[in-house]
Amino acid sequence: MRKSRKDFLNKLFIHLLLIVISFIVLMPILLALSVSFQPRDQIFSYPPSLIPERLYFDNYINAWNLVNLDRLLLNSLFASIIVMFGKLALGVLSGYAFSHFEFKYKKTLFFAILFTLMLPMQVRVVPLFVFVSNLGLANTYSGLVLPFLASATTTFLMRQHFLTIPKSLMESAQLDGCGPFRFLFQILIPLSGPALAGLATVNFLVMWNAYLWPLIILNSDEMKVAQQGVKMLFTSASERDWGLIMAGTIIVVIPTIIVFLLAQKFFVKGIATQGIKE
Repeated sequence: MRKSRKDFLNKLFIHLLLIVISFIVLMPILLALSVSFQPRDQIFSYPPSLIPERLYFDNYINAWNLVNLDRLLLNSLFASIIVMFGKLALGVLSGYAFSHFEFKYKKTLFFAILFTLMLPMQVRVVPLFVFVSNLGLANTYSGLVLPFLASATTTFLMRQHFLTIPKSLMESAQLDGCGPFRFLFQILIPLSGPALAGLATVNFLVMWNAYLWPLIILNSDEMKVAQQGVKMLFTSASERDWGLIMAGTIIVVIPTIIVFLLAQKFFVKGIATQGIKE
């Protein structure tokens, strides 16, 4: 009886702690959502009002029209999808090569790829800009996405994932006449659904949230991305119209939430099967 009561109290404490932590994490988003539906006079009223008196949708309409947000969202969506699939394609192929094949200087090349993880974007941005500009790709979609297509992180994670799949599976496939590419596309990739979904989500968010590189490589308003749109709202809104700024921020956040919800079942599946060995 005492043990069951102790277990109940422990579970209650853990759940209450998780609720408090979740509330702290969600507080900035909830506050931004609340402010986005408030008119200016309510935002600056005293005492502050956390709950809108009525839903004020003009902030969203004005934010959408002020910086041509529909075009910026399409630019970000296009670039993020290209980067997501490009990183996955190159990461799967390179991870497959480093995990299932033997070739000269294999370890040296792999450590050279990992070495790039030690170089932050701020260090690479100047030579990268010079390189892309010399190719004539400044202020183009190609120049925007090209530096993001190759990813040492994706290569490393796909290699580590492929190493968990027994090599006996490949040997059995070879005995049945299955070639390397057929083994990759018909066996390895179908077995890697959760890993691919997780990496796809991360790679999408990396490009969607990119700000420094688009700021440097793009100079026309028609080519700018959603994150620059939020900055444009901040600078163009008169007297810091926080309702307008928060409305634009919420609009930019919505696609990332949708992507996460679509990939959520793969995350759960990956966690549920983590550590299972064949």
